Amino acid sequence: MNLISRILLIKLSIVLLTTATFSQGGVRSITVRTEPNAVVWIDGVKRGITSERGELRITHLKRGLSVIRVRADGFKESSKKLFPRQKGIIRVRLFKTSDPSILAFQEAEKLALSDKEKAIELYKKAVKLSPRFAKAFVGLARVLTGRDYDEATGAIANARKIKPIYPEASAVEGRIHRAENEIDKAIDSFDRAIAEGKGFQPEALTGLGLIYKKKAESAEIAGNFDEEEFYYGEAAKSFGKAIEQLSATEPVLYFLLGQIYEKTNENMKAIAIYKEFIRDFPTSNERSVAESFIVQLKKEKDLQR
Repeated sequence: MNLISRILLIKLSIVLLTTATFSQGGVRSITVRTEPNAVVWIDGVKRGITSERGELRITHLKRGLSVIRVRADGFKESSKKLFPRQKGIIRVRLFKTSDPSILAFQEAEKLALSDKEKAIELYKKAVKLSPRFAKAFVGLARVLTGRDYDEATGAIANARKIKPIYPEASAVEGRIHRAENEIDKAIDSFDRAIAEGKGFQPEALTGLGLIYKKKAESAEIAGNFDEEEFYYGEAAKSFGKAIEQLSATEPVLYFLLGQIYEKTNENMKAIAIYKEFIRDFPTSNERSVAESFIVQLKKEKDLQR
């Protein structure tokens, strides 16, 4: 698949997403009520952890059909549909489990960032006990990324055998290829993830944005200004859509997009995205940084008059 075809595929997926998912417009808030210290996802995007009272308030939730997923240690994971007009308190009941494969998987998820070797051991235990545990194969692939290419891609292949259309698996495959600098393969995997998710796959969109940003920077160094402009434009589109889909959960993307707008001399767009960051993350430690960027960009704008 050539570059133009890949880009057209992404644009088509985004159009379908906009038409099908966000046609009702607006945002809403809900409060998830379940077990204490439970992780909550909306449409595959982690939205936080419930309090000791078992509650989590979620804002910036698009009006449309969504799927809420909840997981707590020692309980079987549960999912339920969140209908377009639902708001207020959403109760999700979890049931205790003694399934050793689920318990091993949950422990691996907790250790994935702090102790990768132990996490790998636990993910392998989970899939050994439950050979059709697709999520455990994907988790294993994540922690193997950058460590063991063959085993990581093998874990993704196993996940696909169980679940042939699996957007998250394709996105993780893209990360694996990008970590090995297999850029064409990474783009193919990210494209597949977006297509499988019918346009909704913020992890893949972020991965594409990072690839296009790096291509733009390389073109800038080489003096290929047409390529630089093209790739910065594609990076901006990917980051912009990822921000929309992640619903105010990944602050770093706002700064990545703002930097691109500054590089392309689109100062008003840069100011707008930094203001959006301040609105979405009013208590962030990085708020003062965004405010200083806005002040500097406004000064530059005044000097250009």
